[in-house]
Parts: sequence; structure tokens; C-alpha cells
Amino acid sequence: MTDTHTLAAQLGEALRQRGQRIATAESCTGGLIAGALTAIAGSSDWFGFGWVSYANEAKQQMLDVRAETLMAHGAVSGQTVREMAEGARRHSGADWAIAVSGIAGPGGGSRDKPVGLVWFGLAGPDGVKAFSEVFAGDRDAVRQHTVNTALTQLLARVNASTLIA
Repeated sequence: MTDTHTLAAQLGEALRQRGQRIATAESCTGGLIAGALTAIAGSSDWFGFGWVSYANEAKQQMLDVRAETLMAHGAVSGQTVREMAEGARRHSGADWAIAVSGIAGPGGGSRDKPVGLVWFGLAGPDGVKAFSEVFAGDRDAVRQHTVNTALTQLLARVNASTLIA
């Protein structure tokens, strides 16, 4: 697996080459994705906004997640991360946004939503995609896997987009 710093640098370079920007909306990672991105020198060229929306109220107030979505599906759901990503992209004016919400543990899991479950929402010029992963390990491991998965998926999606000449 590629390390976090390398993934963030590769993503930054791909965004820079395209003249694009990214925003983050994080719940379970508490800003770790934004931290990985801003650890790259020159990241202000392609990163400008990041939200830590740990509480449902923050998701609603800052990212326009609908109360109905949270009531019907919960904070850890594909529907919620889609709305988080769309809200982050809209409010920041960025080309891309990543949103994450999950159960890092050690408690808080259930049969339907186990510890280690993380939902990812990716909003870009080509629409919004949501997917989930279940990671093994302690809280730190789940959060680190989440950061690396977010960066890997973003990099793949940005690289699949058209490069501006």
C-alpha cells in the first residue's frame, strides 16, 4: 500500500495539472484527510476548504445534509455522505469533494453498521458516487485506512477525468 504522504502528493499533482481544487467533509476522521492534503507543500494551490462535521447538527448547518436523510438513514450511510460531498463541493466552489462518515470504534457499532464501517462520498464534475468499506483494527487503524482509501479513490477518479491541455 502506498503511504499517505505519497498519495496526497500524487493527488495534489493531478489536481494541479488540471487546474482543479478539492474540498473535504469529514466525520469519523476528524480532519485527517485535510491534514494529509495540507501536509503537502503548495497545497493551497488546490485545497481551500475542509469541514469537520462530527455532529449531525454540523452536517446539517455546514453541508446542507437534510434532517430527513439523517432520520431515515443515519449519519453513517451512502445517502448522508452523498449530501455531505455535494454540500462541500457547492459551498467551496471546488471541482472535487470527498466526504466520510463511519464507525471508528471501539464502540458504537451494531449488527447492521459494525465497527469499522465507513461510507465515502465523492462529488466531482461527473457526479456523485458513494461506496462503503469495512476496515479491521482499532480506532487509529480504521481512521488511517479511511484516509488512505479516500486519497486512493480520489486519485483514481481525478486521473480518470479529462486532463486540461
